[in-house]
Amino acid sequence: MDDLATQQIAQYIPVLMLLMVAVGFAAGVLMVSVLVGYRSRHTKAKDLAYECGKDPIGEGGARFSVKFYLVAMLFILFDIEVVFLYPWAVVFRRMLAENAMRNLILGSMISFIVILFVGYLYALKKKAFEWKR
Repeated sequence: MDDLATQQIAQYIPVLMLLMVAVGFAAGVLMVSVLVGYRSRHTKAKDLAYECGKDPIGEGGARFSVKFYLVAMLFILFDIEVVFLYPWAVVFRRMLAENAMRNLILGSMISFIVILFVGYLYALKKKAFEWKR
């Protein structure tokens, strides 16, 4: 039993070595950047934030309407739902050949699409896809 535990722990040695190398590399890069960074001269122009070659004037970021984020979330939602259709479509013929419940296979996907379509119609009715700036 003791020999088995030793073998299992020995399998983690490369992981620990990799972790030590990663932490050492990160710490080394940070130390080198601090040492090299203190040697340069700090001027007001160098310490100013750089944004697309223009002097930063005004607020940091422009405000967007909440509708913009709603449309973005709806896009992600429907995009992810469509991703679920691809694996089903790829194996549909094989599923029909192997399974006796052919109507259940097609019916489950049709019900999935109907529910998705009802959600899409609801979003259209609520005018979630329209925003004006």
